[in-house]
Amino acid sequence: MLWIEAVRTLSAELNEPFALEFVWRHKYNLDKLAWLNLMREKIGENDLKLLTELSARLKEDEPPQYLVGWVEFCDLRLKVDQRVLIPRPETEELVALILKENKKEKLHVLDIGTGSGAIALALAKAHKEWQVTASDLSESALELASENAKEHGLLVEFVESDVMDQFTDEKFDLIVSNPPYIAFDETYEMDKSVIKYEPESALFAAHQGYAIYEKIARQAGAHLNPGGKLYFEIGYKQGPFLQQLFQAHFTDQTVSIHQDVFGKDRMISVS
Repeated sequence: MLWIEAVRTLSAELNEPFALEFVWRHKYNLDKLAWLNLMREKIGENDLKLLTELSARLKEDEPPQYLVGWVEFCDLRLKVDQRVLIPRPETEELVALILKENKKEKLHVLDIGTGSGAIALALAKAHKEWQVTASDLSESALELASENAKEHGLLVEFVESDVMDQFTDEKFDLIVSNPPYIAFDETYEMDKSVIKYEPESALFAAHQGYAIYEKIARQAGAHLNPGGKLYFEIGYKQGPFLQQLFQAHFTDQTVSIHQDVFGKDRMISVS
């Protein structure tokens, strides 16, 4: 059997017809030309077994990024597995907004709910002179984020904390978070792969998804330097409520809603 016959057969029942190609190419670092050349060759018994196993896992909705073991985020290759949420492209837009609006050479930054470390590491890479701290409630997530920091030689302090509970007198110039913000009754909007494989603690929050924002709103004022700013990723329906929430806690600040590339409310800033 040729590779192309095996791939066609095993991809036929997958929701994403090119998922198997994506996984194999990225797992074994093949460019498109190498993949096309491979399609003309006979497939060996071991490769067919591996390909069949990967196809079966994809059929069970396992995310391709977990199968590959990494994801690209802001020009960083980050290790990901079931300990952490898979970083999304919309979170890259949050990073871009922060970098666009903050040009100072020295800033102290806190990333709450860091997961794989995506936001913290992207900011640390863009501004090596910034002092970046990243917190998460999950010890296993922090272990993975630390591995990603070491892999890229980036200096980030990792702290196990429920929001800012473990911070006492520390103050920051920027506080950023992409917290769990999905309501428990909104699973109907989500892909099966997300529900089945990604960590529930990184997805869902109480009070219709607002619980973590509410806790940050209560705690952040005590940890912001004068002129400090807040940045959050949000659910596309949450903008008006969260704008009111943060305006109530930061009455002398400007609370702004920002849209993503699709025109949906996706970010909030307080400055």
